[in-house]
Amino acid sequence: MSEHQVAEFRAELHHIANWWLENTLDEKHGGFVGEISVDNIPQLEADKGIILNSRILWFFSEAALFSGNEQYKLAADRAYDYLVKHFFDQEQGGVYWALDVTGTCVNDRKQIYAQAFSIYGLSAYYKLTQSKDVLAQAMTLFELIETRAHDDVNGGYLEAFARDWSPLDDMRLSDKDLNSPKSMNTHLHILEGYTALYIAQPSDVVAKAIKRCLMYFDERIINKQSYHLRMFQSMDWSDMSTSISYGHDIEASWLLWEAVEAVGDEDLLAHFKPLILNMANTILQHGVGRHGEVLDAYNFESDVLLDERVWWVQAEAMVGFLNAYHLTDDSAYLDAFQNAWSFVKTYQKDNEHGEWHWLSTLDSPHVGDCKIGFWKAPYHNGRAMMEVCKLFARMAS
Repeated sequence: MSEHQVAEFRAELHHIANWWLENTLDEKHGGFVGEISVDNIPQLEADKGIILNSRILWFFSEAALFSGNEQYKLAADRAYDYLVKHFFDQEQGGVYWALDVTGTCVNDRKQIYAQAFSIYGLSAYYKLTQSKDVLAQAMTLFELIETRAHDDVNGGYLEAFARDWSPLDDMRLSDKDLNSPKSMNTHLHILEGYTALYIAQPSDVVAKAIKRCLMYFDERIINKQSYHLRMFQSMDWSDMSTSISYGHDIEASWLLWEAVEAVGDEDLLAHFKPLILNMANTILQHGVGRHGEVLDAYNFESDVLLDERVWWVQAEAMVGFLNAYHLTDDSAYLDAFQNAWSFVKTYQKDNEHGEWHWLSTLDSPHVGDCKIGFWKAPYHNGRAMMEVCKLFARMAS
């Protein structure tokens, strides 16, 4: 990979970050607007979700660290201030799910996925600022997850609770999900948040939690016959899944490896390396479309392939395939990485209005599409640009 090619990814990182700086600041109510349409039209009354805001905090913190850009630092400050003032539940602990445009809570459920993403954002902001208060806030959320959400009988983490941490009948993360007490997705992003916290401030208690979560993936979540992830589980870990998610499979392959590398356990490194490479190879063999893109999902219960091309899947495919190439030197993975990037440049990026489309231009109509929304932040694509640069730097050295 030449310096010119690496510069392409750095340039795209700045294109993404600058688009967000220019289009998403809410100058009337503070923080960031909750939604912008595919045509770059702000939806000024849209609610503001914790997933969007915690991911913005993570992105601008990491982008500032990566580039030294002061404007990114100011955006991270803005995201942190808004999160602390409006999303933190000062009475019951944790973070709210959603606010209205004025910053008033409109959904006070405690989704564990959201607590984990807040740890992820706070950990990056702590690295940027070295503020002990920020680290303490991240550790408080970590302790909340460990004490409130962990299933001490069967193992694993539960999905969601009411504001006061009492049980909920409906624990779904979104309308697309099954109402199961445990999910792969929540476990993956707990692991992601804990890994970021450990990298920011190593501690034995966080390392222990990371290793325990890795064990859940090894023993319960990774299907050792297919090397896909089991998406939904009952309390006793019975598989409730009806589909596989190609995007989550390839994302998990590199996030699991990041966690294993962070704790630096040689036995874990040896054990997980073939697992994550089998996961990456499974997607390479079965999840890639005719344009080099990674497809969305397959519902094996109805035998339906969901062949939409979603922005975050392409971003995670780039990192997952490049990580596999780094670990194997197998050029098939490098080709898959290059093909995914070519697809993004041709069909996923909006070269007229900026940012990436939710769905590629091959997917029509763009149902539910947006440039920024409850689930669409600069986290997946912005992170991919930084991770690609870091991986190439590691390979060069």
